Amino acid sequence: MAIKILWADDEIDLLKPHILFLEAKGYELTTVNSGLDAIEEVEKTRFDVIFLDENMPGLSGLETLNRIKEAMTDVPVVMITKSEEEYIMEEAIGSKIADYLIKPVNPNQILLSIKKIIDNRRLVSEKTAQGYQQDFRNISMTFMDELDFEAWKQVYRKLVYWDLEISSAKEQGMEEVLIAQKEEANNNWSSFIRRNYLDFVNHRNPKAPMLSNELMGRKVIPHIDGETPVVFLLIDCLRYDQWKVIQPVLSEYFTMDEEDLYMSILPTTTQYCRNSIFSGLMPSEIEKRFPNMWSNDEDEGGKNNFELDFLTNYLNRTRKGTKLSYTKITNLEAGKNLVDTIPNLLKNDLSVIVYNFVDALSHARTDVSLMRELSEDEAAYRSVTLSWFQHSPLLDALKRISEKKVRLIITTDHGSVRVKDPIKIVGDKNTNTNLRYKQGKNLSYDRKEVYEIKKPEEGFLPKLHVSSAYVFADKANFFAYPNNYNYYVKYYRDTFQHGGISMEEMMIPIISMKGKG
Repeated sequence: MAIKILWADDEIDLLKPHILFLEAKGYELTTVNSGLDAIEEVEKTRFDVIFLDENMPGLSGLETLNRIKEAMTDVPVVMITKSEEEYIMEEAIGSKIADYLIKPVNPNQILLSIKKIIDNRRLVSEKTAQGYQQDFRNISMTFMDELDFEAWKQVYRKLVYWDLEISSAKEQGMEEVLIAQKEEANNNWSSFIRRNYLDFVNHRNPKAPMLSNELMGRKVIPHIDGETPVVFLLIDCLRYDQWKVIQPVLSEYFTMDEEDLYMSILPTTTQYCRNSIFSGLMPSEIEKRFPNMWSNDEDEGGKNNFELDFLTNYLNRTRKGTKLSYTKITNLEAGKNLVDTIPNLLKNDLSVIVYNFVDALSHARTDVSLMRELSEDEAAYRSVTLSWFQHSPLLDALKRISEKKVRLIITTDHGSVRVKDPIKIVGDKNTNTNLRYKQGKNLSYDRKEVYEIKKPEEGFLPKLHVSSAYVFADKANFFAYPNNYNYYVKYYRDTFQHGGISMEEMMIPIISMKGKG
C-alpha cells in the first residue's frame, strides 16, 4: 500500500519537481495551498505524513499544525519554513512535530525526512536484529570459557542491553532467540554459583565479587566526608533491566559517576540480603551478634525491623560521629511526606531511604490478576516500573535532592526472576514458604535439581536444627509441593519470584551520582 502524503504550501505549484520526484519513488501525494484546505483534507483522508509550510496566508503553519493535532494527535507533521527564528522552532517542536526543514529544500531532503519517519521503525528493527546476530555468537562463545564475576558482569550487561533494544524495536523473531540465550546464560550462571559460592563467602577466591555485607563499607561509607551529604537510596527488588529504563529519567537531573554490579548473597531475599547490607555482616554473624534482632524463617513477625539499629552499630564500628537519618517508605502517603522532608534530610552526613514499591509490585503481580495482565512479560514489567517511577513521589524527592550538592547512591538488595518450571519438594510444617529457597529439616527433593548447602555454617547461614539444610532453586525453577500440585504450579508459573539463583536475582546495580542543580 502506497504511503499517503499531504503537502500544504501556498507556493505548491513551484514544488512540482519535488512532487514528481516523490511520486516516482512510489509515494501518493495530495497537494493544497492553504491551511484550511489542509484541515479539510485531513478530515477526509488518513495521511501517513503531512508537510506544512509555516508561512502561509490566512491560517499560518503553526495554527494549522495545532488544528491538525487536535483532530489527529498521532499523525507525523514536518514543518517547512524560510525563517530560522528560534521562537518558531520552539513552538513547532513544542507541538510535537516529527521534523523541521529550512527552505529551500531539495527532493533528497524531503525523501530523507519521509524515510526517517515512515521507515524508522523498520530500519531500527533491521539494524537491531543485525547487531544482535553479530553479538549472539560472541556471547555464546564466552560460555566456553571459565568466566569470573567480572566477565559475567559483561555478559549480563550485554544481555540486558539487547533485551531493551529488541523490546523497543519489537523484533519478535530475535526476541525468541534472546530468550533462549538468556536461558543458556542462566544455566551457566547456576553452574558458576554452585562451583564458587562457598569460596566467595569464605574469601577463598581472590576474584570474589563484592557481596551484600561489603556494599556499605566499599561503596557508601568512603564517600562520607562531613562536607557533601550522602543519600543512600535502596529500592527493594530492583532488577538491573528495571534500573536501565529509569536511568534516562534521572540523567536529566544527575550526572553518573559510577555504575557497577555487585552480587547478592543467598538466599536472595530481604530478610537475608538487606539485613546483611545494613549490618556489614553475614546472616549467621548477625544472629550471633544480635540474637534479639535476628528473626529466623520459623519466627513470627517482620524480618527486617532493625535496619537502623544494624546500620548505627556498623557506623559506630567503622567511623565515629556520622550524623544519620533512616526513612522507610511503604505507601504513597509516606512517599509524599518524604518530598517535604528532603531539606532536613540533607542536613545529615548520611541519609538512608528504603523504598519498597518494586517488591510490592512483584507480589501484587502474583496475587492480582489485573497486575499480571498489565505486566505480562519482562518488557511489560519494566514498563510498569517506569510508569510508576515517572509519576511517583520518589522522583519528586530525587529532583529536590538534585538541586543541592549531594552524592546520591542507588542500589537494591536483590532482584527477581520470572519462574516457569516446578520442582517437587517435601518438608514439614515449619518449612518456609518462599518459592525459590527452602530451609528446614528432613527436606525431600531431587539433589540434581537444586543447589544445596548441607552445612549452613559454611554459607554463613543460621542453623535452626541439627539437621537443617538450605536448598535453592536456580534458573527459572520454583518449588512446588505434591499436594494440590497442578493448582499450585498453574498459580505461580510466570510470576516474578526471588530467593534463588539467577543472574536477575543476584547481579544487581549499584550507582553513584551527583546532582546537576
